[in-house]
Amino acid sequence: MTTALNLDAYFERIGHGGGRTPVLDTLRAIHLRHPQSIAFENLSPLLGRPVRLDAQSLQKKLVFDGRGGYCFEQNLLLSHALKGLGFRVVELAARVLWNTPEGVVRPRSHMLLLVHLEDGAYIADVGFGGLTLTAPLRLRADIEQATPHEPFRLIELGQEFVLQALIGDAWRPLYRFGLQEQLLPDYEVTSWYLSNHPESQFVTTLMAARPEPDRRYALRNNQLAVYHRDGRTEQRVLTSAAEMRHTLERLFLLRLPVAPELDAILTRLIAQSAAIV
Repeated sequence: MTTALNLDAYFERIGHGGGRTPVLDTLRAIHLRHPQSIAFENLSPLLGRPVRLDAQSLQKKLVFDGRGGYCFEQNLLLSHALKGLGFRVVELAARVLWNTPEGVVRPRSHMLLLVHLEDGAYIADVGFGGLTLTAPLRLRADIEQATPHEPFRLIELGQEFVLQALIGDAWRPLYRFGLQEQLLPDYEVTSWYLSNHPESQFVTTLMAARPEPDRRYALRNNQLAVYHRDGRTEQRVLTSAAEMRHTLERLFLLRLPVAPELDAILTRLIAQSAAIV
């Protein structure tokens, strides 16, 4: 995968002023800054707009237009940046296990990266929503690995790995992945399904997430949660489209798309949430 990514613009977007050599310290710095600056969000599918995965479209939307995106957009952008710096990157796919009933098999609908360094291989992933990694993980099973947020670990399962996060005092599975390289058309097919199928949560539900050094913000429709690193959780219900817009701009640092229908969609999501309660 070649890239025409404007690295200077990307680094300005994420606030990275550090090194540009393809070493672990550079990977860690970029991996921390990227999700703090470019929020996970699905406004394009919610608005019925196409999600384009080519490098130019990713750069325009996530770098120049001040938007975020979901896993394919986030991790493809990161992949282009890392390759532009000389990192050796392999794109992978995963089956989501988070909040999935036991025994249910999901398609490979999530994207992550394998980054090869001199001291071994690392997993990088800046696109898993409310529990996205804020540091790369060494590709090594059965060891607890600290990050600026939760501890994580990898468990070997046959030819695959399961990524788990320590939530409270319990290890929770996020997803299961193998090491088979994926190509852009593989992601385009899955992304099109997720952003167009009428029952996809990316089409029916507003989602946004962004970490800060001491907390994580998560928005699902009009339900806002703030998860603090000290274990405290704050929850709030947003009651108007204007309040939702303000939250998306202020907490998730998004420059909202020009869309006359956005307020109507946000109002509908508020009404749906009220009806469920």
